[in-house]
Amino acid sequence: MIRRLLVTGAATLGSVAATRAIGRRAARRLLEAPRTAPDEASLGPAIDALGGEVVRLRARDGLRLAARWLPRDATGDPDAAGGGSAWVADAHEAILLLHGYSGSIAPVLVEYGPFLRRTAGVLGLDFRGHGDSADGPSTFGLLEVEDIAGALAWMGERGITRVALVGTSMGGISAIAAVAVLGDGSLAAADADPHAPRAAVAPPRPRIVAVVGDSVAPDLEIPIANRLSGPLRRFTAARLFDGAASLLGADLRATEPSRVIGLVDPVPVLLIHGEDDRTVPIADGRRLAALAGPATESWIVPGAGHSEAHAVAGQDYERRVVDFVRMAFEAARREDADRDGD
Repeated sequence: MIRRLLVTGAATLGSVAATRAIGRRAARRLLEAPRTAPDEASLGPAIDALGGEVVRLRARDGLRLAARWLPRDATGDPDAAGGGSAWVADAHEAILLLHGYSGSIAPVLVEYGPFLRRTAGVLGLDFRGHGDSADGPSTFGLLEVEDIAGALAWMGERGITRVALVGTSMGGISAIAAVAVLGDGSLAAADADPHAPRAAVAPPRPRIVAVVGDSVAPDLEIPIANRLSGPLRRFTAARLFDGAASLLGADLRATEPSRVIGLVDPVPVLLIHGEDDRTVPIADGRRLAALAGPATESWIVPGAGHSEAHAVAGQDYERRVVDFVRMAFEAARREDADRDGD
């Protein structure tokens, strides 16, 4: 009897140990997103057609990152041809474009770059562990904030003073987290380093004047759970994030949108969500919008799935995003002029 109990106990302990090992591997895989998407190999000609400049910069924590800078291009702007009130560009403004969990910035840059650069120059950033950036865990915004801080510093060194953040899925999550963690840049000393040498004078960080977030999940477990099969999907996703937190030494969910979006106000935010999104269901998109402050607008696109709103809505999508970003830039210009006039 005792021997049987010992054998059963050993088997149980072995099963627990095996389960824990499987859980650690699964959590590690959660932190290791695919660097490129399968269809990116065919994007070379489209990227070359965009032109611009390949950029190397550092995240705030020192990690090497890759990006591509697209100067403003007014040739495709309907307003430039007399189709509406002319947009007056400002060389001190730019848009930071942020991608989702897997793949590089290339597909997003090809899709969004042509219409965004009618308003301002566009910096498309490869997050850590993606594209041509250095190795690093994918943390759904927690460490990607460091990447955004590095991109903002790169822009500040080039005289850019106002920036709009545009992100899809994890890119939108990271954009919201960045404003909550870094601030919008309106307080010059908010992110000052108390240990910096007295003689070091860094260029001012650009002010974040707007955020556009497409297909943003309020809670990080939602898109992971909805990609799993079988029962208890949300419970399983939660355990994956627990395991990832143990490996990383920090909880990825600390900066998830439902926890921090209230801190973004009064920065204008445009939340875009597909009505047919199965990865982040529309009910969750509406819940996030309800948690946001009064400076947030929400637009639901019928017939669109996850990160498909632009493909479905086409010119209407471009017009809404461009108008939103331009209005934010113009409002920030007036505020800057009023402040300088005091």
